[in-house]
Amino acid sequence: MTTPGNKDADGPTLVVGLGNPGPRYAGNRHNVGFLVADELADRVGGKFKRHKSGADIAEGRLDGNRVALAKSRSLMNLSGGPVAGAVRFYKVAPESVIVIHDELDLSYGAVRLKRGGGENGHNGLRSISKSLGTRDYLRVRFGVDRPPGRMDPADYVLRDFSRAERSELGFFVDRCADAVSALVGKGLEAAQNEFH
Repeated sequence: MTTPGNKDADGPTLVVGLGNPGPRYAGNRHNVGFLVADELADRVGGKFKRHKSGADIAEGRLDGNRVALAKSRSLMNLSGGPVAGAVRFYKVAPESVIVIHDELDLSYGAVRLKRGGGENGHNGLRSISKSLGTRDYLRVRFGVDRPPGRMDPADYVLRDFSRAERSELGFFVDRCADAVSALVGKGLEAAQNEFH
């Protein structure tokens, strides 16, 4: 069993980036978890490959710590099954899983880390909580801001980042990947102190 911040653990830390598969969704705000997972895969020199869990998995070392990066091949609302499959395969405690997701209640580009809590209407988190039987997993929340005016939040997160947002997106994705790396290597409290 692996606990973030424990360099002597036997297995990898499971890091899940949430998003919807396929080119139709690639630039959506809802897919920021995939973008951060892709950046992390570049850092560890791993390539995502189909896995029997129902996720695409890339493995490697992030600042010396073993990680398995996962992106579900199912739609966001059904992420829980593939995540639970990866948890079983790697024999990881649900409390040690790190999930990267978009967050409406944070300003654009803000990064916050926490353990547990509610799903706040996020169907990907709801699916994972149901499949793991617990909400007590680690969250890396990437702010995408609230929708303008009366726009439905569900429509907003399924729209691409604006041109202005895209100009800063690479910087914010990189910073979020740094936060994940700190969480894996140093644990929750130290990573919060560094990035909050």
